[in-house]
Amino acid sequence: MNMLMNFRRNMTAVLTAGTLLCGLLLPIQASAADVAFNEPLNGTNPNLFYTSDGWGNGPDFGVGWKAANQEFSNGIMALRLDKAGCPASCSGKNYASAEYATNVKYGYGRVEARLKAAKGTGLVTSLFTYSGPGTVTSNDEIDIEILGKDTTKMETNYFTNGVGQHSTIINLGFDASLDFHNYAFEWSPTSIKWYVDGQLVHTENGSRGALPTSPGHIMVNLWSGAGPAEIWTGKFNYPGTPVRAYYDWIKFTPAN
Repeated sequence: MNMLMNFRRNMTAVLTAGTLLCGLLLPIQASAADVAFNEPLNGTNPNLFYTSDGWGNGPDFGVGWKAANQEFSNGIMALRLDKAGCPASCSGKNYASAEYATNVKYGYGRVEARLKAAKGTGLVTSLFTYSGPGTVTSNDEIDIEILGKDTTKMETNYFTNGVGQHSTIINLGFDASLDFHNYAFEWSPTSIKWYVDGQLVHTENGSRGALPTSPGHIMVNLWSGAGPAEIWTGKFNYPGTPVRAYYDWIKFTPAN
């Protein structure tokens, strides 16, 4: 019996030490959801995503979000920007467009999508995470944005507690509005790494400002700049027919 009790005490000590060591070696997962997904975008998936509808963002955005502006065809999701019924049915905005976001927030891991950007001065095609306000931190965000005024470039950025000013312009070497390409970022406690078609194109390690720590909704949208944002996006002039950004799939892979 004494030998059994000693064995149990020794094993408890080993397991406790092992648990502590794992806690030191592995990053703390900031995620509210750490389950991988691969969304093929064959249609709406309310178990995983919601479609913004009936509201608009602040003065930087020239669009109101409408579920009717989200389209699916042959395994491709299109976000359509138009002016049907605006501004009365577009939350007071001059245009309507679409936004798709996960129901829950995700933490450290790889976010990626295959997309074809919209072309036209004033437009922004995006893939990003957004935490929203929180009790400890607010407005943490990681961005991939392709501006319609020059679709041969991609802009990376991140926000921590609402503080940005970390943007970097990446020359893609192709026109993102002409074909589908894979865009991704990997977020860890020590870095954010951006990829295009599997190639690493930019890394942030916190040297320009603290990295985000709050999990965020994974989101895609198409919008036109307005007000103060026009300095960045350029002024959008509606071409007379709807404009679309296209998405083939969206994936998330949690960190180990």
